[in-house]
Amino acid sequence: MGDRRGELDVETLLKIVLGLIAVLLVIEVLEAIVGTIVGLLGPVIALAIAVLIVLWLLDRL
Repeated sequence: MGDRRGELDVETLLKIVLGLIAVLLVIEVLEAIVGTIVGLLGPVIALAIAVLIVLWLLDRL
């Protein structure tokens, strides 16, 4: 087994770093989109649960 350190080209390292940055940006964008959707749907889900409870208490379910 020879010493293989330093055999990776600078261009290859730059491609790896740029790829990791792109993945990080995609994850950040998806997190923002999902957070917005959950933020908008949270009150709707709470309202739906409240309506179901009221209908159950009034024997309408």
